[in-house]
Amino acid sequence: MANEQKYVIAIDQGTTSTRAIVFDHDATIVATGQREHEQIFPGPGLVEHDALEIWASTREVIGQALSGPEITRHDVAAIGITNQRETVVVWDRATGRPIHNAIVWQDTRTQDEMDRLAEAGEGERVRRLTGLPMSAYFSASKLAWILDNVEGARERAEAGDLLFGTIDTWLVWNLSGGSAGGAHVTDVTNASRTMLMDVESLEWSDEMLELFRIPRAMLPSIRSSSEVYGAGNPQSLLRETPIAGILGDQQSATFGQTAFSRGQSKNSYGTGNFVLLNTGEEMVRSEHGLITTVAYRLGEEPPVYALEGSIAVTGSLIQWLRDNLGMISSAPEVEELARSVDDNGDVHIVPAFSGLFAPHWRSDARGAIVGLTRFATKGHFARAALEAVAFQSREVIDAMNADAGVPLSELHVDGGMVHNELLMQFQADILGVPVVRPVVSETTSLGAAFAAGLAVGFWRDREELGALWAEDARWEPRMPDDEREARLARWKKAVDRTLDWVE
Repeated sequence: MANEQKYVIAIDQGTTSTRAIVFDHDATIVATGQREHEQIFPGPGLVEHDALEIWASTREVIGQALSGPEITRHDVAAIGITNQRETVVVWDRATGRPIHNAIVWQDTRTQDEMDRLAEAGEGERVRRLTGLPMSAYFSASKLAWILDNVEGARERAEAGDLLFGTIDTWLVWNLSGGSAGGAHVTDVTNASRTMLMDVESLEWSDEMLELFRIPRAMLPSIRSSSEVYGAGNPQSLLRETPIAGILGDQQSATFGQTAFSRGQSKNSYGTGNFVLLNTGEEMVRSEHGLITTVAYRLGEEPPVYALEGSIAVTGSLIQWLRDNLGMISSAPEVEELARSVDDNGDVHIVPAFSGLFAPHWRSDARGAIVGLTRFATKGHFARAALEAVAFQSREVIDAMNADAGVPLSELHVDGGMVHNELLMQFQADILGVPVVRPVVSETTSLGAAFAAGLAVGFWRDREELGALWAEDARWEPRMPDDEREARLARWKKAVDRTLDWVE
């Protein structure tokens, strides 16, 4: 080991909570802190967060993690950041106060504007420059909405008084000093989700800035995913500790799965599901509804690209059963409830709460529950909810196989839902390939730790990191082929029922 410090800390700022996880040199978790934050729903399709609450939660979870087994900042070699992507924060450069709640990636308020741009023929140009489809999912239209709807915002932005960032940028700026000289940076993976970065040059695109009327003065500088961006400010618990890794959450999970090579993939089960396939230094343009994105870039090395399939609602469907319908009191109870029945009773839930993401990209879709009879029980709802996660993942993997030309041989999985054994078995069954869970399932945090550790020499190289990955559990498919095809046909029929709901 190139230094005397024993640990790397990863800050994982997700859609529903913020965590800090301390890893040792063997990639073992030694301490954690976690806190949920409020989900703000001002109206149908609107989702916001309080960025100041997120920053307060970040400070708190760092304190929780450092209060573990006698860890101090002197034991920490570096800080890695991973974050919910696409979520937009705009704040005052001088005061550090946001001018509006953060607009979350799930928010669909700007879809009408995106549809207008698509009708004007901008879709192909946007996809060519950014690798992204015309969707309100990405940051650009959300940022434009804030500039257009907060009084005086556009003028202040053009004068250089306002700063924009995705959540990684907001956290690094605050961690490294805020208005007293904080670093205003993002990395290539997060920048590739804004719809403002040229995915080939890895620079902000003048054409996209003009299209969305975004002042360049408010944008952070784009950096690699693994380098020193700054250090903890003098008032923080991690003062003088290098901030040395940034990866958007799904790219970070891929990195934590050590999927460093072309053809390797993973599926993360969180608020949504996200399947990434490493395509190496080649940028593959999808023909089947996937996103071309940056997987990672280490220092001055060439960028590594990926194909991604984004599914908006998976884990949040289980939260919906808990919070909106009261069917369960905690998320883990869904497995027990689902096991109370032998099958889904022909109930299918298609959770198109914010439209359908990959591979459909249908903003006009809305959620549907179909196949209801008097026979249906809470158990059938629970089972249908879990199966919806696996069916949506199957759709994305089919698209990925078609784009890549090489069928997936096994699926590596991570995230909170991978401890649900019923879901993992059904995922293997409906895919027809093995599903593999690693020993460290917190791969999103681990990826950020790996990126930061590489930048400061805590780990030598990707080969050393690859040796740390270990298999924990494996599920082999058991469903007969004819049953699998019948189940898929039923699912596709249910998906068709969700379309054309929003005029």
